[in-house]
Amino acid sequence: MPPRLDREERQRQVSEAAWRVLVRDGLEALSVRNVAAEAGLPQSSLRYTFPTVATVRERAVALVVERLAERVAAVDPARPDWGRAVLAELLPLDEERRTEMEVYLALGTAAMTDPSLRVAHRAAQEGVRDVCARALAALAGGPQPAEVEVRQVHALVDGLALHVVRQEPGADAGWSLDVLDAHLAAHGG
Repeated sequence: MPPRLDREERQRQVSEAAWRVLVRDGLEALSVRNVAAEAGLPQSSLRYTFPTVATVRERAVALVVERLAERVAAVDPARPDWGRAVLAELLPLDEERRTEMEVYLALGTAAMTDPSLRVAHRAAQEGVRDVCARALAALAGGPQPAEVEVRQVHALVDGLALHVVRQEPGADAGWSLDVLDAHLAAHGG
């Protein structure tokens, strides 16, 4: 395997280890040492790729965006309900997406006081906004929707995701799809 692929895979493994530390132990436990231990790597080896905790955090946010993009790309564009299907991908309806949302929320909160995270978090926000805009355009079957409509759906899915994550793990989150569907039906989607 080419070294670049090895490096990318290693970054993904380290980021997933960072997610586990973050979700299990909280933001204060997210350190290069703890992530290295979780990934089963020597700390010195990890410091080559991620020299600071800031770089670990930035990469963890980037992986959330990458995973979302992969899920959206996996939705068949020929599906008549493509727009709704990709909006549903923004909701933490399974354990994987729940973990992603917990990471996103924790690091998004940290970005409020950590300038090194702001750029990564802004990119994540733009990624979600882009998905909302594309979904609404698909649902309308035509031109780009008005910015206020995009922001409205973005706020809706963010709020739904927050409420789902705050409920007990394993609790039924199907209500969030009902709310999304009701909103789309009321607004011509």
